[in-house]
Amino acid sequence: MALAAEIPGAVLVIAEVAILFSGVAFRYVLHQPLLWSDELAGILFLWMSMLGAAVAQHRGGHMRLTVVVGLAPERWRQRIETFSSLTVILFLGLMLYPAWEHARAETAVFTPALGLPDIWKAAAIFVGCILMLTIALLQLVQRARLRDIALSLALLAMCGLALWLLEPQLYAMGNWSLLVFFGIGVSVLTFAGAPIAISFGLAAVTYFLFATATPISIAAICMDEGMSGFLLLSIPLFVLLGLMIEATGLAAALAGVLAKLVAHFRGGMSYVLIAAMYLVSGISGSKAANMAAIAPVLLPEMQRRGKKPGELIGLLSASAAMGETIPPSIVLITVGSVTGVSISALFTGGMLPAVVGAFGLFAIAWFRSRSEKVDNVRRASLREIAKALVWALPPLLLLVVVRMAVVTGMTTATEVSTIGVLYTIVVSIVFYRSFRLDRMWPMLCETLSLSGAIMIILGTASAMAWALTQAEFSHQLAAAMEAMPGGKVGFMVLSIVVFAILGSILEGIPAIVVFAPLLFPIAKALGIAPVHYGIVMVLSMSLGLFTPPLGIGFYQACAIGRVSPEKAVRAIWVYMLAILLAVAIVAAAPWLTDPKF
Repeated sequence: MALAAEIPGAVLVIAEVAILFSGVAFRYVLHQPLLWSDELAGILFLWMSMLGAAVAQHRGGHMRLTVVVGLAPERWRQRIETFSSLTVILFLGLMLYPAWEHARAETAVFTPALGLPDIWKAAAIFVGCILMLTIALLQLVQRARLRDIALSLALLAMCGLALWLLEPQLYAMGNWSLLVFFGIGVSVLTFAGAPIAISFGLAAVTYFLFATATPISIAAICMDEGMSGFLLLSIPLFVLLGLMIEATGLAAALAGVLAKLVAHFRGGMSYVLIAAMYLVSGISGSKAANMAAIAPVLLPEMQRRGKKPGELIGLLSASAAMGETIPPSIVLITVGSVTGVSISALFTGGMLPAVVGAFGLFAIAWFRSRSEKVDNVRRASLREIAKALVWALPPLLLLVVVRMAVVTGMTTATEVSTIGVLYTIVVSIVFYRSFRLDRMWPMLCETLSLSGAIMIILGTASAMAWALTQAEFSHQLAAAMEAMPGGKVGFMVLSIVVFAILGSILEGIPAIVVFAPLLFPIAKALGIAPVHYGIVMVLSMSLGLFTPPLGIGFYQACAIGRVSPEKAVRAIWVYMLAILLAVAIVAAAPWLTDPKF
């Protein structure tokens, strides 16, 4: 069943690259834009996202909070996992009819350039839900015990019966019912280990069913709109680019030239790691890809020099958090797509704040490496440095092109990501001779899975955000936050705390989709520049994302570095303190995000 999603999904990833590059070539080289290329890419993108979500379901790749479940005894852990699996099945089952109705409604709408019925795009949600539901059912049958299934079904039935009996009261509660579904409901599902996308989607659907007169077909419409933004097309391409620079050796070449320059100093490898993460963050746009590209290259040598495993993970996590605002950040692309803020301005505004974080990490690395012994480390000769520099020229050129293109606005993030993928393929074949066809399939499937996991969160979070907006929750939130003491300063401090917490629980992208449209207008009304607020928000979420015990990014870093969380948790706090200080400095100095401020 997984192959039914993997094969066409991988083909669609290749097709997206080909179509988008054709559009770029005709627009900028031949000066004859293909009017249909972006439209076709958008149609295929929704199909790729839903097929990717099905692949992520098969691989267990959907973002979820597993820390709390992991603390439970083994017997209860299995029961909780079964309950979590049934919530996935319940949501997908509830979505089948709305997705079908949405697809049927789109038969009367035609695309402007190709003239195709819009059902060709909308049907992707229905087909994707069927594939995910089939995979989830098969996984339940294979992994769960019959007794646990019965208990979970009984619990879900009791919850449904309670909501049905309390439906008049939920109607009468007005906006207080939001707390029941999106406060209590989302929290319980998330801490029980349900995928974050399912927590959002199930809360939204049950809210429409039991607390409003809104048809649940609106959930399918919101998913379609939330996953169809053209700017979001750059996300899978940057994910693919990140995987490719790791697999083809471009990231290792960057790290190699840095090591030749400073590795002989005390703390030199720590400096290399921080700088390499900064440079690679400007190519791949994905923090997981950044860590996977750099860690295998540098961590073994750092361990040979006596660095403790916990120290390595602390530095790796903090470096990844620092790199979240470096263009082309996927998180910044999401901020721009859901708030309307210029992505080019966000990319420009994220550079100096990342430098502030990097200098903080450099200072800690220097302090903690004062006693490091480097007597046996040979200083590289000028010839060796020159050779390493020549070897690193292709990724350095890619870095310059990506940064200049996205920061200056010469091309869109989607266009430059397409160019980057093809450039990496050509360079790895011609210059490095490291391109292996047998590695393409795993990279395509990983791109498909990660992109699908991200995009379905955007879709279900859009349904949740729509419900909050229609209930005028944003106006009430604005009034409450404006009434708080401290004015602009108090609002900024509260935002840092709130987004750090949200980052640790929900990961960055889900929190952005739900809360950014609500809070950005408040920030603007208080006189806070949108770009400044967006950068502070992203840095705050990065802080929470890599802070234990809930931060998902911290556990990703441990897995990539092959270090147990128990060894890393004690060492990470000083590095997270440096990121917190950087957030405070950026929040207090808006000129760091806009020199004209």
